Amino acid sequence: MSQRVALLIGTPKGAFIIDGDSGRRSWSLRGPMCDAWPIHDISVEPATGALLAGGGSPWYGPAVWRSEDVGATWTHSSEGLTYGDDGPKLKTVWNVTAADGVLYAGVEPAGLFRSRDDGATWEHIEGLTNHPTRPEWQGGAGGLILHSIVPHRTDADRVWVGISSVGAFETQDGGVTWETRNRGVRAEFSPDRYPEYGQCVHKLVMAADGGEHLYQQNHCGVYRSTDGGRSWDEITEGLPSDFGFPMAAHPRDPMTVWTIPLNGADQGRYVPDGSVGVWRTHDGGHSWTRSGDGLPQKDAFIGVLREAMAVDRLDPVGVYFGTNTGQLYGSNDEGRSWQLVAANLPPIWSVDVAVID
Repeated sequence: MSQRVALLIGTPKGAFIIDGDSGRRSWSLRGPMCDAWPIHDISVEPATGALLAGGGSPWYGPAVWRSEDVGATWTHSSEGLTYGDDGPKLKTVWNVTAADGVLYAGVEPAGLFRSRDDGATWEHIEGLTNHPTRPEWQGGAGGLILHSIVPHRTDADRVWVGISSVGAFETQDGGVTWETRNRGVRAEFSPDRYPEYGQCVHKLVMAADGGEHLYQQNHCGVYRSTDGGRSWDEITEGLPSDFGFPMAAHPRDPMTVWTIPLNGADQGRYVPDGSVGVWRTHDGGHSWTRSGDGLPQKDAFIGVLREAMAVDRLDPVGVYFGTNTGQLYGSNDEGRSWQLVAANLPPIWSVDVAVID
């Protein structure tokens, strides 16, 4: 059966979709969509193929958009996306993720919401907001945001989240209670280099074998956990920097992930030496390989944001990333070589992929 891909792009000027053929060599652009609202994240609901876009308007507030026809038409709802009259004002949705018949939305200021009716209404998961550490949470440079949502593949009660700059948390009871998951992760900006919480996780992903196997790109290094985040091993060695934002996991090989290091938090936050490279490991972080074939190798002072990297599930796997200067690059050979897919877009905040049979 022939398959095609649709690259789902979130930007401050709306959502865009880039349609590609099965070979991932020919592309066409649609958009902007979602009424040109700022869109931080677009994802796919696996059970239905519906597209979900999370964002927020400076005039109308936060919302989650939904399309059931691959972006031809959209509806949206913000009902229930609130901390109440006495709580802080909710600014925007940073992540929307589907799992086990429910939808999750991570928001700013950091919190988690859930929908059981395809996004028509939302409920606040108060157990996370009421965590004992909450009064001491501090935001990172991008704000106090819940940006990573990682549901367990088979246990609907287990979910991990990443919050900047607070760290990772896990629930094992459907959100009633939460535990920190940061042991072994550095916080070089803190008096305590290894605190229980206060780390600035930039992106949290699950390996292909699911369950207990996680990776994260942090403000201070790259890490791997094989026990559900209860402890982390640093796997930064071999990379040019311990700082970066995006990370993507192979859909079938649990030992393969990709990341794009940047030169440092206080050095401009662009690719080292202005030379664009994507780094991949095939052995769980014991070694890393750089690929820049087809990418700008000089005078490219670009950054790549935390949601702006994704993979498809074809064979070989396609890998994609977008830049803060509006270029989208893709690889149809698992990141060994690259092509420019689109240019002159608004700054790219997020990239995801829908594979259409």
